[in-house]
Amino acid sequence: MRSMCVHRPGQKPRPTADPDWASYTLGVFICLSCSGIHRNIPQVSKVKSVRLDAWEEAQVEFMASRGNNAARDAYESKVPPFYYRPTASDCQLLREQWIRAKYERLEFTHPEKQEPYSAGYREGFLWKRGRDNGQFLSRKFVLTEREGSLKYFNRNDAKEPKAIMKIEHLNATFQPAKIGHPHGLQVTYLKDNSTRNIFVYHEDGKEMVDWFNALRAARFHYLQVAFPGASDADLVPKLSRNYLKEGYMEKTGPKQTEGFRKRWFTMDDRRLMYFKDPLDAFARGEVFIGSRESGYTVLDGLPPSTQGHHWPHGITIITPERRFLLACETESEQRAWMEAFQKVVDRPMLPQEYAGECGLGGGGHGGPRASFVAVTFVLFQWKPTSSINPNGSGSWRPRHWTRGECHPGRSGQAGQCTEEP
Repeated sequence: MRSMCVHRPGQKPRPTADPDWASYTLGVFICLSCSGIHRNIPQVSKVKSVRLDAWEEAQVEFMASRGNNAARDAYESKVPPFYYRPTASDCQLLREQWIRAKYERLEFTHPEKQEPYSAGYREGFLWKRGRDNGQFLSRKFVLTEREGSLKYFNRNDAKEPKAIMKIEHLNATFQPAKIGHPHGLQVTYLKDNSTRNIFVYHEDGKEMVDWFNALRAARFHYLQVAFPGASDADLVPKLSRNYLKEGYMEKTGPKQTEGFRKRWFTMDDRRLMYFKDPLDAFARGEVFIGSRESGYTVLDGLPPSTQGHHWPHGITIITPERRFLLACETESEQRAWMEAFQKVVDRPMLPQEYAGECGLGGGGHGGPRASFVAVTFVLFQWKPTSSINPNGSGSWRPRHWTRGECHPGRSGQAGQCTEEP
């Protein structure tokens, strides 16, 4: 009989063939990774190896009478739709707090225990990284669904917030390795039409995950109002997202005669952003990557005419307007980036992606605008089926309109350079 590790899956658990561990007090089979977390809550869960440890007859009978499906029905009966269910690839913090919430705190059988992330309002102090000095300082954060915003204040007695982040454009993702703390969270939002990052953490893991799920709850309720006919299954994937790929690559400028420079790249859905440092507050440039049907292609390698010293494993991104030349240090990194780009290019574009991405911001604030695309607008143009009767049937088709080019080192107002191919 096949069993399942009840913690490894995403929205719907998928079978894990013959997991080697089990909690003989809860009656569930678990994987090796989850068994370590269960050992940290011995007052609730006691773990044995299915193959190596000796089992008493009563323990075997209890396991047979319970099982993963029964445990899921018992302990997950009231999981809010917005609550993040971790996968095997998620960080230790998310997986541990999911297990503790389920078995130790019984949050999903007693809804009143969900108040910290379900109330629609939350305030508290988080350690926030300074944009300029890189130091983490305690800052007061206030999340209010009624105002549709997350705010933070530089002083405890400040009347006005330092920043207001609209829930509509907000994303949160755990980044422990990048931030250098096991509870590190990256919050991204739009400021003056450019992507802005802030990096926060809390020493208490539960507190940090509660903040994360409170943000997802606020997003969920906002989307319910914005899309009243959408189902929970349609909305949940839009609450937060992990990046498709991150890492260092080298890039050249728009003329492709400039030297290659090492930059930190982030692939966020269809936005390819690059930073001088992984913890920069603002991207130095953003590029929109569309679909194959819209004229976007990803190629292995660089053109033979490429100038300058660069890493050996190249990638060429072809857009309707120009080519982008990137280089990876290792072949494995190149393959991983190629796979990420290919997934984006192979996915058909939605109408809102044509319209919504035409306002991509340029470089970061306070520094040179390091663009590497032409200024392009994507508009819809009506194409009649018959030239004889232009008012008859037809369809709306995207058309690229290009105006000038923004070069590195030239300043400009936010939104002037759309950073879109």
